[in-house]
Amino acid sequence: MSFTHLHLHTEYSLLDGACRIPKLVERIKALGMTSCAITDHGVMYGCIDFYSAMKDAGIKPIIGCEVYVCRDRLDKSAANREYSHLILLCENNTGYQNLMKLVSEGFLTGYYYRPRIDYNLIRQHSEGLICLSACLSGDLPKLLLQGRYDDAEAYVREMQDIFGEKNFYVEIMDHSIREEKIVMPRLISLAREMNVPLVATNDCHYLEEKDADAQEVLLCIQTGKTLDDANRMRMDTRQLYVKSEDEMRALFAACPDAVDRTQEIADRCNVEFEFGVTRLPHYPVPEGETALSMLTRLTHEGLRERYPDAKETDEPWQRLNYELNVISSMGYVDYFLIVWDFIRYAKSQGIMVGPGRGSGAGSIVAYSLGITMLDPLKYQLLFERFLNPERVSMPDFDVDFCYERRQEVIDYVNRKYGADHVAQIVTFGTMAARAAIRDVGRALNMTYAEVDVVAKLVPAGPGALHITLQEALKLSKQLADMYREEPKVKKLIDTAMALEGMPRHASTHAAGVVITKRPVVDYVPLARNDDTIVCQYVMTTLEELGLLKMDFLGLRNLTVIADA
Repeated sequence: MSFTHLHLHTEYSLLDGACRIPKLVERIKALGMTSCAITDHGVMYGCIDFYSAMKDAGIKPIIGCEVYVCRDRLDKSAANREYSHLILLCENNTGYQNLMKLVSEGFLTGYYYRPRIDYNLIRQHSEGLICLSACLSGDLPKLLLQGRYDDAEAYVREMQDIFGEKNFYVEIMDHSIREEKIVMPRLISLAREMNVPLVATNDCHYLEEKDADAQEVLLCIQTGKTLDDANRMRMDTRQLYVKSEDEMRALFAACPDAVDRTQEIADRCNVEFEFGVTRLPHYPVPEGETALSMLTRLTHEGLRERYPDAKETDEPWQRLNYELNVISSMGYVDYFLIVWDFIRYAKSQGIMVGPGRGSGAGSIVAYSLGITMLDPLKYQLLFERFLNPERVSMPDFDVDFCYERRQEVIDYVNRKYGADHVAQIVTFGTMAARAAIRDVGRALNMTYAEVDVVAKLVPAGPGALHITLQEALKLSKQLADMYREEPKVKKLIDTAMALEGMPRHASTHAAGVVITKRPVVDYVPLARNDDTIVCQYVMTTLEELGLLKMDFLGLRNLTVIADA
């Protein structure tokens, strides 16, 4: 088994790694490997998808990150712009908790061109982490390349002090890069002299050697350059692919123990994620009340207002008691109180709130609380569509607010539960077929007119929103003819196909807000999009992890009605 640093959608810019998870699984299985590590640059966006896909395929997932380290993350002066790389792998769930905190702090307090952390912070969160000295951009190779051997020894001792002697490995790589050839013997001799374990790794930005060309195009798209720009950023090698064990053993024939050690590290890394267990925050109830007694009191008051003539034996009361039983037995009492509270706040501030839509409108509890405004009995709406013991997913109210004042409600939730218990959610823009053609065309330095002709042959419109290039070639005869007859167009489409559907940029989900029992960073890593703090995992992943996700939708219609 050989050990890979896998870059899926690495970098906060997302366009540095061209490994897709399903294809990666196929490649790992084909090579007979039993485990694989994910070490994106500075982020953990792909960890859960990677973990699930590997587990499903019977491959052991190793969760890690290639972090950006500087001497003082709080110093954001030009003099402190330099940073180095460092590999951190989670040995256990404590390590995962610590890695989430480190990666989050990189964005929250250390961001300066990159999400940076420093060694003091690492020292506070080192438990459960295994550290590798990283590539040429790591501090140890940098010191050795400068001939600063005493400083290199001091650095190794500092790392052993931070992580513990057994948890720091000197890392060697060989991608046929000149500086690697110079530094490798120095790394080996330092490790042997100081009795530090050596490990041989390979940096993987794509799956096979032939994918190197697509990777170069990806870099051009990221940096806004063309392939024939002499000054563009480029990879100095075509060796950043997932190599077989035989290839690794041949490369490091002089240090077989360094290849063996990859298995030792893999055996030590055991992180387990728990899916489908709900982790709801508690609603702060007044003294002398429980959440259930408060919910019962509020719904009774609301029901009397809405059905003043109903007796306790009548349908409204029967339905209310039935729903309260289901809500209580499924553990969603706090959920209803949380939603009731922020809707009540919005209405008290004169913020327009929608009447309710979706399956939540079938709940008489929601109607009694003023969460929804339509009578479920009058319109024969079913509560079971919203919540029933057979339904495994969490209930979900989509709440519409005035577009201009939605943020006031989010600010209220922040104050109520604590800013560290509330975060918005990341979402990724992906390269659709037409966009991939245009991006790749620019990188290949084709003229706008040439690219435009090809892009416009990809069917568009409501029925073709998610069409792939593969499908477009079948649907458009003209496109298929050009692909077959014009080498330039074939190269354009082939390259675009390799990159199509990849995450292109991170943004903030239009509505989703997460509220957690403990600080959000205890459950998921955080990032910052402009001034907004967001979870690094997308909405569906947060739901799998059992976190409470609320939709605070801003609706222009409500703003117009309020103004009118």
